[in-house]
Amino acid sequence: MDRRVICVVGPTACGKTRLGVLLAQRYGGEVVSCDSMQIYRGMTIGTAAAVPEEMEGVPHHMIGVADPAESWSAARFVQAAAPVVEDILARGKRPVLVGGTGLWLDALLRGHDFAPGAAGGAVRAELEEELARGGIAPLLEELGRVDPESARRLHPADEKRILRALEVYRQTGQTISAHNAAERALPPRFGSVKLGLRFADREDMKALIDRRVDAMAAAGLLDEVRALLERDPPPGATALQAIGYKELAGVLTGEKTLPQALEEVKLRSRQYAKRQLTWLRRDPAVHWIEWEKNRDFARAMQISTEILSAEGLS
Repeated sequence: MDRRVICVVGPTACGKTRLGVLLAQRYGGEVVSCDSMQIYRGMTIGTAAAVPEEMEGVPHHMIGVADPAESWSAARFVQAAAPVVEDILARGKRPVLVGGTGLWLDALLRGHDFAPGAAGGAVRAELEEELARGGIAPLLEELGRVDPESARRLHPADEKRILRALEVYRQTGQTISAHNAAERALPPRFGSVKLGLRFADREDMKALIDRRVDAMAAAGLLDEVRALLERDPPPGATALQAIGYKELAGVLTGEKTLPQALEEVKLRSRQYAKRQLTWLRRDPAVHWIEWEKNRDFARAMQISTEILSAEGLS
């Protein structure tokens, strides 16, 4: 069997989980989640992570593998997920990569090395101290001298990426621009066929997102947020920034009412879906399947199998 994987991409609430299961059943596969929030334990409702009844016996990987106190990067995700994909292939199964975090999915497919350095290291600590002491301007000026390409590309407000670019240069003597260019020139670790789901009418997508937020609330999202906060993750934990959790945390502190928080969740979810579509539209390799008013999975499977057959997957 060739080493290609099937990818199911698209904005939030478009049906990726369901189509991923159907494709795994059809092609003898196992699902690997590529979602930056579904990795955290105890965050099933708000991240719409697949539950056993939705999995229908199909093995799912990379769901609930991290403590909410941890902050995972794309590099750490690839380090954990790439061996999972390799194992699925080694057992003669077809990996089905499902998720809305485009950066993480792309990083997993590339599978190459990330530039050295990590938050919490000595070089990063030194840079953060310089930032606190003198602001971002001197650091951006330094970046302009050693890596003009990154300095032109990065906005002065993007302190995180400016520090990252300087960290790589100080630690390795190589610019992050040069490292990334070299990585892009390498063939991907995993070949893929990408299937994208989206609504023909954006208003239908927005309506479905709103209904799903209401369903999450009915399923106990507020209790899930309360349980997460009771575990006392650090204030800067990535998990606390997840859509749905940050807004409903305000309900528990008395800053807002539940209806107000849910309206914020709906708005931010719709904005996130728009960003996801913007990211995916840049990828000409995505084969798009468009929903009409409702999601028709029988039709989606028919189109998917036609696409995969034309790509030589059976």
